[in-house]
Amino acid sequence: MTKPAAPKRHLPTSPFKAPVTAPLKHFAVGDKVTHDMYGLGRVIGIEAGIAALVDFGSTQERILSPYAKMTKL
Repeated sequence: MTKPAAPKRHLPTSPFKAPVTAPLKHFAVGDKVTHDMYGLGRVIGIEAGIAALVDFGSTQERILSPYAKMTKL
């Protein structure tokens, strides 16, 4: 059994730039969004940073954070 590798620390004295962390996406009720799999939709509910409930017309889906495949229009 192996343990997963620990994330590498960036030392302040390193000549290389620190890796940039992507900002978290925030959605609000009523936002128009697009999803890679489901298409266009509108946010109809938010679960405090855990998930967003989105109405895609023919279906309603609960999209989990970090919302990798969803973008705000």
